[in-house]
Amino acid sequence: MKQYARALAIAALAGATLASTGCAVMRGQETAGSYVDDAATTTAVKTRFVEDKTVDAAAIKVETLQGTVQLSGFAKSNAEKAQAEYLARNTKGVRAVRNDIIVRPGG
Repeated sequence: MKQYARALAIAALAGATLASTGCAVMRGQETAGSYVDDAATTTAVKTRFVEDKTVDAAAIKVETLQGTVQLSGFAKSNAEKAQAEYLARNTKGVRAVRNDIIVRPGG
């Protein structure tokens, strides 16, 4: 049951990622090929967040443009912010990471 829930969460993330990043190609910022690569990279990073118990995947937004991953949202601690960046940097397809995560005062 636990694996089913995890697979469902990953599938939902993949669908949400593709739905929310569709505008980049329309605005002419990327080719269709690089858009697909960026969407796959975003999904891979979010999947790593879901699998890591120290990062709140729901609180951190991931966007990718031409291999550069931008992280935004809120973390409970500097350790969570650093772990999110570490996971993103060590994901296949990531060229650079821009960490704009804000640590909430008081955790």
